[in-house]
Amino acid sequence: MSDPRSSAPTSFPNEPQQPSPGLEVAMRNKPDHGEDSYVGKGLLKDRVALITGGDSGIGRAVAIAYAREGADVAISYLAEEQADADETKAWVEKAGRRCILLPGDIRDRDHCAALVERTVADLGKLDILVNNAAAQTTNEGLDGIDDDEMQDAFSANVFAMIRLAKAAVPHMKPGAAIVNSTSVQAKIATENMIVYSTTKGAIASLTIGLSNLLAPKGIRVNCVAPGPVWTPIQPIAKGGDELETLGQNTPLGRAGQPGELAPAYVLLASDEGSYMSGALLPVTGGMPML
Repeated sequence: MSDPRSSAPTSFPNEPQQPSPGLEVAMRNKPDHGEDSYVGKGLLKDRVALITGGDSGIGRAVAIAYAREGADVAISYLAEEQADADETKAWVEKAGRRCILLPGDIRDRDHCAALVERTVADLGKLDILVNNAAAQTTNEGLDGIDDDEMQDAFSANVFAMIRLAKAAVPHMKPGAAIVNSTSVQAKIATENMIVYSTTKGAIASLTIGLSNLLAPKGIRVNCVAPGPVWTPIQPIAKGGDELETLGQNTPLGRAGQPGELAPAYVLLASDEGSYMSGALLPVTGGMPML
């Protein structure tokens, strides 16, 4: 038994800022994806999962956990994130599972369809779609919202999820699952993250809508709402004290590590969550989502 207040780092000193999209290999304070701690129980034996943003952060933690639960994994990521994707593939293969790497931009509608087709062609089927990739934008006041960044954020965070679901569902059988990544920002909507928060609210609503639509097919759809988590997305928009003290304002007093999110994604993808659909599962360090 470990104390959740001190079982992971409570500060991230001297972390350098990064340009978008942010790379795990460039982080000074390395995240924990469960490499040395996650133990599988065969909950996803011989299933196939497509994970967007699977190269780093929460996506990498989910890929490692799914592999250790017995799944083969396809990873979607931006071409400039190749070094991170290679590391994730190595962890999946170390678990004895197949891993295919699918670089490209999910803002491209044709690429979304190609991701599904490649997964099915190379791994034989598709049982789990994890819509995890996201673009995070910040703003200073209303006038600070950049129109092009807003378009890109909705394309990556919302439109791609719909396109991927549209492409994936014809390949899915009863018992399949879709797991979306929303955020605590869907509810708290920090004033300097208006666009990002709005996309995350849309994902929460999309999850309910897809759940209602796909339940008659036996396909479950849920979402996970992370709080502040130590991933490469953080050094893009934050710096200085804000970055070093990330998560200290949560009830548990620290940011989460990606590996602490993975069990939620396993639950929602596996038969352990067989009566869960349309749910939003908060993993927020105690931050309320009312």
